[in-house]
Formats: sequence, structure tokens, C-alpha cells
Amino acid sequence: MGSVKDLEVIKKPTSETMGTGRFHFSDRYSVFDWGEMPDHIDKKGEALCLMGAYCFERLEEKSVRTHYKGLVDSEKKVVTFKELREPSNIMEVSLVSVYRPNTRVEEGKLIYDYSTYTADLKNFLIPLEIIYRNGLPEGSSVFKRLEQGKVTLQDLGLDHYPKPGERFTKPIFDVSTKLEETDRYVTWDEAAKIAGLTNIEVAAVKVVLAKVNETINEVSAKAGLVNEDGKIELAFDSQRRLMVTDVVGTLDECRFTLDGFHVSKEVARQFYKKTQWYKDTEEAKKTAEATGVKDWKSLCKSQPPKLDPQLKTIISEMYTSTANEMTGTKFFDSPKLRDVVKKYKEYIGEG
Repeated sequence: MGSVKDLEVIKKPTSETMGTGRFHFSDRYSVFDWGEMPDHIDKKGEALCLMGAYCFERLEEKSVRTHYKGLVDSEKKVVTFKELREPSNIMEVSLVSVYRPNTRVEEGKLIYDYSTYTADLKNFLIPLEIIYRNGLPEGSSVFKRLEQGKVTLQDLGLDHYPKPGERFTKPIFDVSTKLEETDRYVTWDEAAKIAGLTNIEVAAVKVVLAKVNETINEVSAKAGLVNEDGKIELAFDSQRRLMVTDVVGTLDECRFTLDGFHVSKEVARQFYKKTQWYKDTEEAKKTAEATGVKDWKSLCKSQPPKLDPQLKTIISEMYTSTANEMTGTKFFDSPKLRDVVKKYKEYIGEG
């Protein structure tokens, strides 16, 4: 069980062969690595599943290898997106092994041991989140990292200090850890060491990332969206060939904007950034990092509040309207996306 989707294992993977599983997308949501939040967003699971499946099928058309096998319809058959007659929240995928890094505390710091990952390992999830950035919208973590000195302009391939809302002529590729308590941004050299990647494999990762970015640009444009940034997960199959895993192109994996306004999970993040709970999470993460505590949530002084009901409805409509317009279908009885964004602008006092 994950924070937003559950995994049903039909056939377990081995060190040599892929297994089979099914993602059951839920209406749960998560922000700031907290895990399940206190309320649910109606129809979110089905919308995510359909967006993800549609993007996977577009990637397969471009000869990008993925772990996607199809959608599970109401008769429990595995079908393509075109064959689906009503929304589904279940996606069938190939499974690989997941090797979690060992941990130890040294001089009060939590150390992750990635020695399992070697250049010979096959059939496994690469323990990284691979990120593309076509621009830096307000709220991008890059600004905070630059302020804190955790990343330099050179690391990002920038020749000037960026402004919120800036778009790039060429995307920035970024990378963070995937299997640690809190995702940690790393350099590409460090990422290669962590995952046991050769220089050729790092270059191949960037090629796949570029193709995914290009595909999501095309799909999101159908809904009038600008693809600001997003993340993908990758695995090696049993022949150590790269394939895209998890899910891509959704409002959870990507940060989209329409006329400069967020249409993604960022809407919920912006709501929570104004709460005391968010301040408490930031403090807890800092304390945990300084003292070598693995479970930073145990140090958090408060629990997250529920979303405002009006905002929750707007977010639900963002998911369903985007799914309709990205895929060119009308699976959900939902307003036009531009009308939903108009409602959001009015909600935040900018309409």
C-alpha cells in the first residue's frame, strides 16, 4: 500500500524475471512526503489511472519501453485505453525487484548504504526520481535549494539566477533519491554511484527523460496546459534495459499550469504551505537530518488539517477535467478545465 495507490501482486518478480501486478489508484493524496492526508479527493484515482495509461500508450508508440500492460475493465479484462468503456482505477504492470538501502547512524547522521546496487544487477527499480524542468513556476523547490546553497547554478546548467515563472529554451534535468525517508536531491555523479550506473547508462536515462518530457508536452497541450516540470521512475528489466515505471503524465507526477495558474497537486501544496502544520514539518525534517532520526514525522508537533471543502471540489474537478481533455474522451461529467481554473482564481481572490 502506497500513499496514493495500492499494489496487488499477481506474480512476484525474481532477481531474473519480471512479475505482474496491478495498481489500484485511490482518491488519497499526499504532500511533502507525509503520506496519506486526512481527507480524499473524489474521482482522483480514476483520473490518475486514465491519464497515466494514456501517456504510457503514447510512449510505447515512440518505442519507449515501459512496464505498462493495460487497464483492467469492469469485467476484469486487461484492455487498451481505446477499448475501455467506463473509467477504471486499475492498471496492470510488470513488476521488478525493489532493494531498499540499508541504514546506519554515524556521528549523529543517518547514512544510507547503496552497496547492493552494482553494474551487474538486473530486474530492479532504480532508486532515483528523475526530474525534468521546462521552467521554474512559483513554488518550485529549486528556489529554496538555491537560497540554502544546496545546489548551484552550475549544477543546474544555468548561466543566471532564475525568476519564478521563467521558462527555459532547453529543459534542466535534475535527480533525487527515491527510497529514503525524505527525497534528497543529489548530483548526477552521486546518482550514478547510488544506483550503480555507468556513464553510458546515465546518458541513456537522460534520453528517456527527454522523450517522456516531449510526450507529456504534446499530451498536456491538448488540455491547454503548460508542462512546467515532472518526475519519472525507471527500472532495469531482466536484460538490464531501461523502462519507465510507476506512472507518468498525471497531476501528481507533473506540475502543469494554465494561464500561469497551477493545475496539479501543487494547488493542495499551496494551501498547506499557509498552515502551521507545514512549518512543523519543515522543522521536524531539519531536526531529523541534524540528529540522525529516520522517522522525521515522529518529531512533527502537529497533524495536517483537512482541505477546505470548496477547494477540495475544485481539485477534484481539476483531475477529472484534465483527464477528459488530455485524452480526448468524456469519461467524467466535469466542467471545462478553463472554467475550473476560473473557479480556482476566484477562490484565491485573483478572479
